[in-house]
Amino acid sequence: MDVQVAKHCSIKPAAKPQNAAECGIENAPKKKSRTRRGKRGKRRRGKKANEPPPFLPPEAEEGNIEYKLKLVNPTQYRFEHLATQLKWRLQEGRGEAVYQIGVEDNGLLVGLTEEDMKASLKTLRKMAEKVGADITLLREREVDCDRARRKIAEVLVRKVPDDQQFLDLRVAVLGNVDSGKSTLLGVLTQGELDNGRGRARLNLFRHLHEIQTGRTSSISFEILGFNSKGEVVNYSDSRTAEEICESSSKMITFIDLAGHYKYLKTTIFGLTSYCPDFAMLVVGANTGIAGTTREHLGLAMALKVPIFIVVSKVDLCGKSTVEKTVRQLERVLKQPGCNKVPMVVANPDDAVTAAQQFAQSSSVTPIFTLSSVSGENLDLLKVFFNILPPLSNSKEQEELMQQLTEFQVDEIYSVPDVGTVVGGTLYSGVCREGDRLVVGPTDDGRFLRLKVCSIHRNRSGCRVLRAGQAATLALGNFDRSLLRKGMVMVSPKMNPTICWQFEAAIVLLFHAKTFRRGFQVTVHVGNVRQTATVECLLGKEELRTGERAVVCFRFLKHPEYLRVGAKLLFREGVTKGIGHVTHLLPSTQNHMPDQNRNQNHS
Repeated sequence: MDVQVAKHCSIKPAAKPQNAAECGIENAPKKKSRTRRGKRGKRRRGKKANEPPPFLPPEAEEGNIEYKLKLVNPTQYRFEHLATQLKWRLQEGRGEAVYQIGVEDNGLLVGLTEEDMKASLKTLRKMAEKVGADITLLREREVDCDRARRKIAEVLVRKVPDDQQFLDLRVAVLGNVDSGKSTLLGVLTQGELDNGRGRARLNLFRHLHEIQTGRTSSISFEILGFNSKGEVVNYSDSRTAEEICESSSKMITFIDLAGHYKYLKTTIFGLTSYCPDFAMLVVGANTGIAGTTREHLGLAMALKVPIFIVVSKVDLCGKSTVEKTVRQLERVLKQPGCNKVPMVVANPDDAVTAAQQFAQSSSVTPIFTLSSVSGENLDLLKVFFNILPPLSNSKEQEELMQQLTEFQVDEIYSVPDVGTVVGGTLYSGVCREGDRLVVGPTDDGRFLRLKVCSIHRNRSGCRVLRAGQAATLALGNFDRSLLRKGMVMVSPKMNPTICWQFEAAIVLLFHAKTFRRGFQVTVHVGNVRQTATVECLLGKEELRTGERAVVCFRFLKHPEYLRVGAKLLFREGVTKGIGHVTHLLPSTQNHMPDQNRNQNHS
C-alpha cells in the first residue's frame, strides 16, 4: 500500500455540531423546544446517506467477503492465485461473494483513482469469467483525498447456474389479514402491478373460497429468480417455472401464509415445518399494527427466524399516516421484549447496507415502505432480495449432506398418471431418484419401505436433492392412506427413535390460570402437529405466566419421530408457550422398519 497516499487520504468530515450539547459542554442548558429538536433531527438526517464510515470491520478469513486494495495488471501467477481465492469465497457464500475494491485487509478505506478502479474492475471481471461467474457493481462511494478524487467500489460476484445448483432462500410471508401479502407476492413474481382491486393475487390462490373472499387459508409457494447479473427473472416474459429455474442463479421461494386468526394453526405449521430462512412481516400503512400482526411477530421471534418489515398500501395514505405507522413499528421493535434496531430503507444504498447488516446481525430489522399499485419503492425490495446472503455457509451445508437421509413430509398429493406424491424439506443427507427409503412412524410405530421414483424442485425436474432444499417426491403406487403430515422418510441404515412421551424445557408465555398436570395443548415441533397431554412438571406442581420448567408431554393419537434440541411451540386457546425438546422417552412398542408389508411398493 502507498503509505503516503494513506496519510493524505481521509473520509469526508461529519457535519459540525449544531449545539452546545453536541460539542460536549456539560453545563449548557438543554433546549426543550420541539421545533428546534425537530430541526436538529432533520440536520442529522440530511447528512449524506451514502457517506461510508472511515473503517470497515477487518477482513475475515472465512465467509464470502473479500477486501482488495487494487487489482491492476496482475502477473499470470498472481492472477491464478486471485482466481483461486475468488473460487474459495464463492464456495463460502454458496455461489455468491462480495468484493470491496479500494479497501485494505484491516478495513481502512483508501480508495482508488478512476483509472485504477476501471483496471481493477476489468481484472475482477476476467477472474469471474475464469471461474464461471458474473459481476454486478452494487455501489461506488467517494473517499476524500488531498491529491485526487478516490472511490471505493462494492461488487457482487455470482456464479452462473449449472445443473440446477442455484442458491435458494425461503422467505415466510406474515401479516394481518388484508395487509396485502398475496398481492405483493403477485406483483413481485408476475412482474405486473396490481389494479387496486386484488388482480395480482388471483394466481396465488389455491381454493375457490380464497378467490371469493380474497383471504389466504392455505400455504402456497411462489418463486422469484435473479440471474448471475442480478436481473429479476419472473413470469413477466411468459416463462414457465422450469425456465425461471434454468436461468436463475439465485431463487427466492416465498411461503405465503394465512393472516386470519382462525387459520393460525396453518401459519404456525408453515413457520415450523418449512424451515424459512427469513420472515417478511407485511403491515398495511392504513391500518398499522392490528389483528394478528403482533402475534406473527412474536411467532417469528420465538422460532428465531430473522424478520424484516414491509409497510404496504402507501398509495392509500398521506405521508403523515405512513410516518405514523413506521414510528409505531419502531416503538414496538425497540421494546424490551424485541430489542430490535429498526432501519428504514429509503434508497438503493440503504437497501444494500440493510441486506448485509440484516444477515450479520439478528437485531437489525429493515423497514420498507412501498405500494403494489403504484410500484413505489418496489425496486428497493428487489435490490434487497438480490443481495441478501444465505445464513448458513458451505461448511455447515456439507456437514448436513454427509449425514444419513432424512426428509420431512409436509404435504401429500395424488397426481394422475404419477401416483402418490409427497412434498417437504430434506433436513439432512442427499436424496436421488431411485433411492429406497423407509417412511413412518405409522399409528402402531412402524416404518414402511418405499422407492423414490422422481424428484421435482420448484416445479421442474431434478435428479439430486441436497440438505436444506424443499422438493416433491413421487412414490409411484404407494398407498396414500398410509401417509400423513408429520411423518419422515429416512435411510434404512438409520435407527429412528420414535416416542409417545418426551420432555421439553419450556417458557409459559401466557396462561389465564395455572398450567398443571392433565392440561392438553397442541404441540408444534418441526412438521409434527398433534395434541399432547401434560404428564408432569418436573420439580413443580404448577406454572404461571412467565415461569420456566421442564415438562413431560404425551401424544394422544400416535407416536412421532422427534429430535433432541428441536424447537417446540404449544398453544391452546389463549395459552401459549415455547421451548425445546430435551429428552425422548422411547416407546416400548417401537418396531424396526417393516420387512414384509408393502413389498410391492419397493
